Amino acid sequence: MKPYYLLTALFLLCIACKKDKQEQGNIQVTFAHVVNGAPLSLGIAPYTNASGEIFTVSAFKYYITNISLVKMDNTVQRIADTYFLIDESVAASKTITFPAPKGEYRGISFKIGVDSLRNVSGAQTGALDPVNGMFWSWNSGYIMAKMEGNSPSSAAPGQALTYHIGGFKGNYNAVQDVQLVSPISLSVASERKPSLTITADLYKWFTGMNLVKFSDNATIHVPGELAWKISNNYRAMFRITDVTDL
Repeated sequence: MKPYYLLTALFLLCIACKKDKQEQGNIQVTFAHVVNGAPLSLGIAPYTNASGEIFTVSAFKYYITNISLVKMDNTVQRIADTYFLIDESVAASKTITFPAPKGEYRGISFKIGVDSLRNVSGAQTGALDPVNGMFWSWNSGYIMAKMEGNSPSSAAPGQALTYHIGGFKGNYNAVQDVQLVSPISLSVASERKPSLTITADLYKWFTGMNLVKFSDNATIHVPGELAWKISNNYRAMFRITDVTDL
């Protein structure tokens, strides 16, 4: 009779395992873009940076990758295969959804940019497809974040502003880590879907740890110290501004 008891136990265990795997839900995150508190409008609204320089924005996009959730006991739940390109010109790209195990979470963390493994894996698909204009074929690496526009303070042709921030090696690694604490706990279950709004302030690109003047540097197209300095600024541009249940 013992083999039958063993089979029954294995059967119940399999059912329990299957149930555990099904105990998960989804989290939705919407990114809202502002400039010093004012809504970002591409090609229309003029803004002023911390140095008093006027500018407009024609393109604004960045990678959100390697998402993790922070549990109530501060342990970390990594979410596999999370690579998203947030693009102000593509409304649908600013809302992302990813699966998460059932539980209570106190925060979220992610990288701004593409990790070194994906950088050395060549051109890829989906959010990492070169067609998105975020891959340096000449440099075999991804642009982590991009801001383009115009300013009377720019000495570049057409008074252009072109900030293509990249680099994943050495002292000037521009891949930045962001950790955000939610104002309320995030309850994930099959019937509950937390929805977060994360506001990103483009104003932070040019102030904070490193003040950047358009009159001094209006163009970045290569990895290096200045790109790294801007990445250190913009890692502080994110904050959770709303949490609801869908």
